[in-house]
Amino acid sequence: MSIIHTNPIGIFDSGIGGLTATHALTKLLPNENIVYFGDTAHAPYGDKSTTAIQEYSTKICDMLLQQNCKLILIACNSASAVAFDLIKAHVGNKVKVLDVIDPVVNYISQKYQATSIGLIGTKTTINSNIYQKKIDALGLDITVHSLATPLLVPVIEETGLTAIELIKDIIKGYLSNPKLADINALILGCTHYPLIKPIINEFYQNKVNIIDASQIVAHAVKQQLTADNLLNPEPRHTMKFYISDYTDAFAATAKLFFQEQLHLELYPLWE
Repeated sequence: MSIIHTNPIGIFDSGIGGLTATHALTKLLPNENIVYFGDTAHAPYGDKSTTAIQEYSTKICDMLLQQNCKLILIACNSASAVAFDLIKAHVGNKVKVLDVIDPVVNYISQKYQATSIGLIGTKTTINSNIYQKKIDALGLDITVHSLATPLLVPVIEETGLTAIELIKDIIKGYLSNPKLADINALILGCTHYPLIKPIINEFYQNKVNIIDASQIVAHAVKQQLTADNLLNPEPRHTMKFYISDYTDAFAATAKLFFQEQLHLELYPLWE
C-alpha cells in the first residue's frame, strides 16, 4: 500500500467512546481525513475475553487497511491493553499503530512524580495492570490505585448520556470506594469516560486532576504524523463512520460531537 499525506487516519473503538479522541483529533488536525469504526455489535469490550478482543481488533484493522489508512489509532483502552502488540505484528510495516495508553503514561511521567494516581476503567484494562507496569518500566515513583467500573460503558452505550441521574449514582458509588481515597489525579482509563467528565469533576468538586486521554492522544497522533511527514496540508474531504450494528445512542452522540447528522454505514464484522 502506498501511503500519502491525504490518506485517512483510521480510528476504532468498541462503540461510542472513541468519538472523544476522534473529536479532539479533528479539532487539532482539521485537515485530516478520518475513517472511524465503532464495533457496536460487540460493545463493551471490557467484559470480553482477550482472544475475542484480539480477533475483533485484527478484523477491524484489516478493514481500515482496505480503506488505505495511513495510521491506525486504537481508541479503546481494553483493546490497547490486550491487543496492541498483536495488532502491530499483524499490521507489520504497512502503517504505524498507536494506542491510547502509552501517550497517557508519557504525560504522567512528565507531570507527576512521587504521587498516588487513581485509575478507572473496564475489567479488561484494570485486570491487565498495564498502566502500573508501564509506569514501573519507566522507573517512576508513582502508585496507581485501580478500580474496575464495568457499569459505566454499558450505560453510556445504551442511553447516550440521557440517564444523567443514574450515571451520577453509579459514579458516586464507584468513586467513593476506599481504593480511590487520597489520590492526586484520576486517569479516565476508557475513552467513553470523557463523555461523563463533568459529572466526575462535580463529584470531586474540581479538587482532583482528571487526566483525559482524548487531548493527549490527539497530540501523540500529530507528533507521529509530523515525524513521518504525513500531515495533510489539504482541506479535509472524508469523514466516514462505520458501525457493526446500528444504535440510536451512537447516532445521537456522534451528532452531539460533530454538530451534524452523520452518515453511519453499517459494516458487520461477520456476515
